[in-house]
Amino acid sequence: MTMEQNFSAVNTRRRYDSSGRRERARQTRGEITDAARELFLSRGYADTTVAAVAAAAHVSVETIYKGFGGKPGLVRAIIETGLAGEGPVPAEQRSDQIRDTEPDPRRILTAWGAFTAELGPRVIPVFMLARDAAASDPEVAVLLDEIGAARLERMTVNARGLASAGHLRPGITVEDAADILWAYSSPELYELLVLRRGWTTGRYGQFIAQSLISALLPAQGT
Repeated sequence: MTMEQNFSAVNTRRRYDSSGRRERARQTRGEITDAARELFLSRGYADTTVAAVAAAAHVSVETIYKGFGGKPGLVRAIIETGLAGEGPVPAEQRSDQIRDTEPDPRRILTAWGAFTAELGPRVIPVFMLARDAAASDPEVAVLLDEIGAARLERMTVNARGLASAGHLRPGITVEDAADILWAYSSPELYELLVLRRGWTTGRYGQFIAQSLISALLPAQGT
């Protein structure tokens, strides 16, 4: 083997090893967040310890603290994972694709209603546990404030997209639209209709879509 061939083989092995390590780290992170979600939902936030999560995920306590920083970090990771939605393409990317390429605003808002229904079961139960824990845990309270601010920022981006495409009803500002999108994507609304009133997620998603269409878009034919 020439020097060049040997150098190429070493580089190939290094790239393979690096890729393999990243994939193993991703799998381990997923196993930890899955274990934490299951324990939080079955035991509650306060009664779930980092040690219990580590045991369920077959990792060390140190691994969790290094990777997540403790229970608030686990909550953040669970919610972020949930917000990715189902399938290989994250929900945010799918949402952006529809917003930026679909000319019919009613189809855009119908899709956003479906995304809200898709993400709700993955995110809201853990969010509610964290909300209860925030009353006595300042770190969790800060985390939830950050998540709420990020959601409002995201809805503002969506509102700007609707405005720039000329979709908003006259008199609806970007700020108005952002607030409306933020309210209809709120955990509280999901809690009221799905968890308390027993709506299916499909009915809930349709309601969100229809409500957004009525609140944001001009009436058809005008």
